[in-house]
Amino acid sequence: MSELLKFVEAEYKEVRAKFPTFKAGDTINVHVRITEGNKDRIQQFQGTVIQRRNINSNGETFTVRKISNGVGVERIFPILGPSIEKIELLREGKVRRARLFYLRGRQGKAAKIKEKIRSRKA
Repeated sequence: MSELLKFVEAEYKEVRAKFPTFKAGDTINVHVRITEGNKDRIQQFQGTVIQRRNINSNGETFTVRKISNGVGVERIFPILGPSIEKIELLREGKVRRARLFYLRGRQGKAAKIKEKIRSRKA
């Protein structure tokens, strides 16, 4: 049984390695495979990560929130889901919380997240 567990953990690490490291507050672009009838296409979902659950386990998920036509839209993605084609990290946010549910009640500038400034080493 332990061999199977080691295999699954190794597979999980391999899948995680192809995605960038991101956390709550970061703005990401998720490329999702959508099946319509017998056709496949890639749809992009760009928004702010408001939470990550079960980090470093097989059931890890993350929630992305965006505003579409003035309405807040949230989607929950499993990290190991076969529908996720690619994840791009666009901006790193400077937040002090792991769960950003307070963004649900805010609009416009009040919902802005500061960008993390990376220090440059010479």
